[in-house]
Amino acid sequence: MLNDYKEINRKSWNNRVYPHIESAFYDHEAFLRGKNSLKDIELHLLGNIQGKSILHLQCHFGQDSISLARMGATVTGVDISDVSILEAKKIATELHADATFICCDLYDLPNHLDQNFDIVFTTYGTIGWLPDIEKWANLISRYLKPAGKLIFADFHPVIWMFDNAFENIQYRYFKSDPIVETETGTYANRDSEIEVQSIGWNHGLAEVLQALIQNDLQLDEIREYDYSPYNCFANLTESEPGKFRIAHLENKIPMVYSILGSKK
Repeated sequence: MLNDYKEINRKSWNNRVYPHIESAFYDHEAFLRGKNSLKDIELHLLGNIQGKSILHLQCHFGQDSISLARMGATVTGVDISDVSILEAKKIATELHADATFICCDLYDLPNHLDQNFDIVFTTYGTIGWLPDIEKWANLISRYLKPAGKLIFADFHPVIWMFDNAFENIQYRYFKSDPIVETETGTYANRDSEIEVQSIGWNHGLAEVLQALIQNDLQLDEIREYDYSPYNCFANLTESEPGKFRIAHLENKIPMVYSILGSKK
């Protein structure tokens, strides 16, 4: 099974696409009317991107990619899910967005794309699907222009140690055996009847930071946040507008971290 992790995860994300598009979580109708899907954490890191070229890794069905394009960038989105990429292309065409999309496994991207970018952008729920962070960091370095920027935000590895109810520590903080899960529903609609199987890995902060350093990335800013900008886990409460925390843990643990890096 573990040898087939790419195909298992591709099918998992294919099954999520239409429930996600139809969900209140993604608020797709508002997005089509012009709502920016990006959150304050990454907007702070991005700044003015008018005229910039951006490579968006693991872009799902393209809302963030198109939001970046609406801000004036030329965007290339990549995702392993063929259904996601099909929908992203349709939406970009409908909205006349300056965004193109590639369907491939991330590690196979050099066989599909030969270009350098001002920014590599990847956020929220991405690296947990990847077994080899060194290879991920090498790809980022490969695709960045000299002095190009990495914009990265993801859920903190402490979050992934817990069971789904955040009541018990279930997994190691550090990368270990693959985490194989089967669940009904999805973070965007827990009442959905879809059943998805997935295979993932936890990656501690030191593993991620060291991989970037070893691949010629300078770390310009690293931040940790005691909230999630998304209501995507069980037992969350909106303690401030747009800031969701685990009800019984309050602000005691990190939930998200971000990195601003630059290619040496």
